[in-house]
Amino acid sequence: MSGEAIRQAVILVGGKGTRLGAITRAVPKPMLPIAGDRPFVDYLLEMIERHGYRDIVLLAGHLGEALEGAYGGRRIGKAAVRVMREPVPLGTAGALTVAREALDPRFLLMNGDAFFDINLRALEEASQRSGATATLALRTVADAGRYGRVIEEDGKVTAFLEKDSSRPGPGVINGGVYVLKREILDLVRDLPCSLEQHVFPALVERGEIAGREFKGYFLDIGLPETLEQGHLELPTVRVRPAAFLDRSALVDFAARDPCGPDGFRWMAGAVEAVRALNDRGHYVFVVGDSSVRAEAPGAVDDACGLNAEIQERLAPQGAHVDRFYAKDREPFSSVLEEAMNDWPIVRQRSVMVGASNGEVEVARRAGLSAHLFDSGDLARLVHSLLARAAVD
Repeated sequence: MSGEAIRQAVILVGGKGTRLGAITRAVPKPMLPIAGDRPFVDYLLEMIERHGYRDIVLLAGHLGEALEGAYGGRRIGKAAVRVMREPVPLGTAGALTVAREALDPRFLLMNGDAFFDINLRALEEASQRSGATATLALRTVADAGRYGRVIEEDGKVTAFLEKDSSRPGPGVINGGVYVLKREILDLVRDLPCSLEQHVFPALVERGEIAGREFKGYFLDIGLPETLEQGHLELPTVRVRPAAFLDRSALVDFAARDPCGPDGFRWMAGAVEAVRALNDRGHYVFVVGDSSVRAEAPGAVDDACGLNAEIQERLAPQGAHVDRFYAKDREPFSSVLEEAMNDWPIVRQRSVMVGASNGEVEVARRAGLSAHLFDSGDLARLVHSLLARAAVD
C-alpha cells in the first residue's frame, strides 16, 4: 500500500472534568498527575511521538493557560508541541475550528482524557483502506452502558447508541482515537458542536465513517474511580518487551545506495516483521551505523535521512519504529544499555536480530534472546520468535 504518512496528531485537552470534582478546578484534567508527578497527558504524548508523529497540537480550553505554559513550544523526542486555545467552550468538534488553518489534510485526533494502547499506524492504514472521512478506533468493554455503543459491520460504522446504564453488559465502544480528513470541518456549522453527538451521526447517514476494533489496554480518567485505576495501572502499561533490529535486516544495502534516487529497497519480510512486533505491543528499536554501510555504492552519512525514510515508508503499512540508535559511536553493549535505561523494557522477553556473531553474543550477555540474520525472510524469523515467546 502506498500513500503519504500522517505527521500530525491533535489532542483535545479542553474539557472541565466536572465529574472529578474539586481536583480539576485548579488543574486541567489531562494534566492530573498519575502515580507520582507525571501528568496524564505525558502518557499520550509519549505514545504519539514513538509512533513517529512529529507535529502535535494541543487544543486547550478550561485552564488553557496552564497547558500552554507547560507544553507550548516544547519538544517531546523528535516531535514539536504547540498549544491552541478556544476562546469559549466550542465542543469536541468546534475546538477543531480553532486549528482550521493549521490542520493537515489527514490527521490523528485523540481525546485528552483517555488512554488506548493501540498501534496508531494500524488505524492510519485502516483509514487509508476505507477512504472514510473519519475512522474510529473501537474497543469491546465489559460494561458498555456508561459509554454508549457503536454498531460496526464489515469495517463501516452504521449506528451510535446512547449511553444507557440500565443496559449493562459487553459491547463495542468508541475508544476516543480517530483518523480524520480535514474536510470534516465542513460539518461543523453551529457552535458549540460535538463530534460524538453531531458530526459522527451525520457521517453515518452519508456512509463516510469507518471503524476498526483493537484489543489494547483502555482507560478513561473521567471518574474518580477510573482516575484511581490509572494510578495503579498506567505505569505498568508502559512496561513491555523490546525488539532490537539491525538496520541491515530491514534495508537491502548490498545492491544499491539506499539514499540515492530510487535506491531504497526493503529486505524480504521487513515491513511485515515490524508490523507484527507493533501489533504485539513490542517496542521496536533499529540500530545502525550513523553512515550507510561501506559496501553500499558511495557511503552516505545518515543525514541523508535514511531513518526518516524508513519511518515514512513503514507508516502507510501500519508499522513504525519507536527509536533509532547509532551503534558505531559507542560499544554495542552501551547502545543496548542506553535503550534499556531509556525505556521500561522487560529484558527477559526481549529479542535482538543482529547482523554479526559479535552483536549476537553481546546481546545475549545483556540478557536478550539474540539471533543472527544475514539473509532470508525477516518476517518468518520474527513470527517464529513471537510464537516461541507465546509458548514460553
